[in-house]
Amino acid sequence: MAVVFKVVVVSDIVYQDRSRDISGKKAVEIIVGKGYKVYELDYIPNSFRDIAKKVMEVPDDVNVVVFLGGTGPSPRDITVDVIESMAWRKLPGFGETFRRISYEAEGIKAILSRAELYILSNGVIVVVLPGSPKAMEIGLNLLLGVIEHLIEEVKRFEGIHRPPTS
Repeated sequence: MAVVFKVVVVSDIVYQDRSRDISGKKAVEIIVGKGYKVYELDYIPNSFRDIAKKVMEVPDDVNVVVFLGGTGPSPRDITVDVIESMAWRKLPGFGETFRRISYEAEGIKAILSRAELYILSNGVIVVVLPGSPKAMEIGLNLLLGVIEHLIEEVKRFEGIHRPPTS
């Protein structure tokens, strides 16, 4: 299955100075290392308008958009809020599992993350992960573990629903 990703770093600092990007470049390495294609690595500031624009302009051949940044409790952390307002469906198990694994790895600060996984009405999958390299890697590995099955399910509009056999 050909799965194509777009990675978007949401950070005022990195938007102004791309040389400060660690997580975006690392995310691309991880995705490509698993055999998937990355359409683009992009950078935007913490802006409702810029985040919404990136969601509305996803190219037809992109299946998954990975947003890095904007998952914390700060008033500037709005990525989750923007994506949730535009999403068709939220898959809460992703965020729950992400926070559990992050808690085991990093401790109590993990409860402050609002990382989540969404499906847009056009079938594009959107994940919002923290901008920190370690948290990004935890979240991306979770996503990559289910991405092919998730895409298969999202694309299935007709036929009897049969759970996968293991």
